[in-house]
Amino acid sequence: MKITDVKIIVCSPGRNFVTVKIFTDEGLTGVGDATLNGREKAVVAYLQEHLAPLLIGRDPSRIEDIWQYFYKGAYWRRGPVTMAAIAGIDTALWDIKAKAANMPLYQLFGGASREKVLCYTHAQGTDIAEAVEAVGKRIEQGYKAIRVQVGIPGLPDVYGTGKKSVTNNAADDAFPHEEVWSTSKYMRHIPKLFEAVREAYGPDIELLHDTHHRLTPIEAARLGKDLEFARLFWLEDTVAAEHQEGFRLIRKHTTTPLAVGEVFNTIWDARLLIEEQLIDYIRTTTVHAGGITALRRIMDFASVYNVRTACHGAMDMSPICLGANLHLDLWVPNFGIQEYSGYLPEILDVFPSAWSLSDGYLHPGEATGHGVDIDEKLAEKYPYQRAYLPVNRLEDGTLWHW
Repeated sequence: MKITDVKIIVCSPGRNFVTVKIFTDEGLTGVGDATLNGREKAVVAYLQEHLAPLLIGRDPSRIEDIWQYFYKGAYWRRGPVTMAAIAGIDTALWDIKAKAANMPLYQLFGGASREKVLCYTHAQGTDIAEAVEAVGKRIEQGYKAIRVQVGIPGLPDVYGTGKKSVTNNAADDAFPHEEVWSTSKYMRHIPKLFEAVREAYGPDIELLHDTHHRLTPIEAARLGKDLEFARLFWLEDTVAAEHQEGFRLIRKHTTTPLAVGEVFNTIWDARLLIEEQLIDYIRTTTVHAGGITALRRIMDFASVYNVRTACHGAMDMSPICLGANLHLDLWVPNFGIQEYSGYLPEILDVFPSAWSLSDGYLHPGEATGHGVDIDEKLAEKYPYQRAYLPVNRLEDGTLWHW
């Protein structure tokens, strides 16, 4: 079997997505997600100009060699653009391999380690009462684990709480929206949120919270300690993740479980965190960590140190990424949880998927390959719209982490 063509498809059915589709001379095709939110066209150029031409004529079954060729073969390694591009190709190649074997992808990894995949979803509000109500609605929908975010008194809408649409909007998002942040106001308010949620729903529902890299290590340590009463499933992305050593300080002062890694691109970004058991969950995901080939290595490495997996699963990664993650989730022995923020109906129409959700659990399905495809004709109806993630500033105007 040989690769005959590679197509890069960009569409925006509510969010921008970059999809790699690989064709073979035996009629098998595979698709992979290469989306990098806010920098989509940079990945498209990397694929079209530098990687796709080098695939023509290659044997698609030699996934490992192709991955190494694109990673080691470039003097300038790593980084979000490079690894998203490699991920799109790698995921498409695994899709082809599983189709050629006539089995669902997880069977190629060694089969299932569980019957279903626990997921968590999001609940938020502009104030505590609204957030508590949102948690109740998620519980009614069957979710067993819920990430809770709330607006901060004295600040405009902050990450994860605003009324702003989740879709790309050329008028609103063509330039970055600026948010305002105050760590001190946040630190005083968040314990009150979880006091209210626990009072309303008791100790059995699993609760998570995302700080989105906005604290210093000692601030994160204090917050983790202040939230120990709530027995969170985890506290996520407490500090800017480039400084792995900072987690040593956090770990000394709190027993609240820690999760990080959605912005990581390689195993090197998480090596120290995993080796020293400074985190409990690694949040790397297929599209951002270099594809299935690379993510399997991270998962196996984490298992040696009792770190569990928790793939990032926000809406700015396509259903292809979620499908690939779910096959890994079903297989991996040290699975922890899978994020599922849901998708707009238009997105699900463009990306028909075999995976399913029931009573707070996901399953990748039994279709051959990873079970997700793209409707190219329908995708054409949703052209790319330039859109950016927000920019964050402190109240005095200082640019801060978002």
